[in-house]
Amino acid sequence: MAENFAVDAIGELLKAARTIAVVGLSSDPMRPSYGVAEYMQRAGYKIIPVNPNEREVLGERAVQRLEDIREKVDIVDVFRRAEFVPEVAESAIAMGARALWLQEGVVHEEAAKRAREAGLFVVMDRCILKEHAKRFR
Repeated sequence: MAENFAVDAIGELLKAARTIAVVGLSSDPMRPSYGVAEYMQRAGYKIIPVNPNEREVLGERAVQRLEDIREKVDIVDVFRRAEFVPEVAESAIAMGARALWLQEGVVHEEAAKRAREAGLFVVMDRCILKEHAKRFR
């Protein structure tokens, strides 16, 4: 008798990923982006802050845009309003990121479709911290 096991694609992504570029990461500890990135950093991921208004966040040098990153990025985690997502998605595609992750409240169906068509794994309207904690804490 064959059994069907549901594949946990998000869990597999989080298990395999090492580097997360956090678009819109703020150095303000009261901002959700800071708390989420701090959690992911403590969980062992390398965090790359992407924010033209920051020099350093969580001990990591910030870059102005995704195009300024010179290393492999597994997940592009987006803390920006939906209207900015298409540009971020195009940058994530161009840099060869493995996944585009749109945080809770961030939804852009067209950009998600474009990223999927380009081969990226897309998570939309979910918190990466909550998804990680659900599986690994």
